[in-house]
Amino acid sequence: MSERNKAIVRRYLERVIGKGDWAVADELLVPDFVFTSPYTPEPVRGREAFKGMIGALRASFPDMHVEEHAVIAEGDLVATRWLGAGTHTGAPFGAVPAGGKHWEMTGMSMYRVREGRIVEGWLNDDTFGMMRQLGAIPDAAHP
Repeated sequence: MSERNKAIVRRYLERVIGKGDWAVADELLVPDFVFTSPYTPEPVRGREAFKGMIGALRASFPDMHVEEHAVIAEGDLVATRWLGAGTHTGAPFGAVPAGGKHWEMTGMSMYRVREGRIVEGWLNDDTFGMMRQLGAIPDAAHP
């Protein structure tokens, strides 16, 4: 079961996050999928709301992708460590206008997989570092 769950999460990272493949999102995420991250005030509830959030990110960073560095599974939980990257060439990211700046950030995620579908996800990443790279937050080390 653990190897199957790892494969499901790998496919999710590659196709849904890395390519915005909504058909795969519909296949892998349950309709009432819940996603918790430090940059949303409340968990994102529902597959369609999650697709909207990822769609907005992909509109800002059309080349956004995730490179998996480690994956561990036990029972119905899958944990990943990854590197995300993209270039801000699209829509504004919040109040940050597109400036063509490239960013990279590390992160860790955990997912709960039941009956071959992802039901929950939790994210912790270096959004602060990404915002510094985009110029939205001053970098005290390099004024």
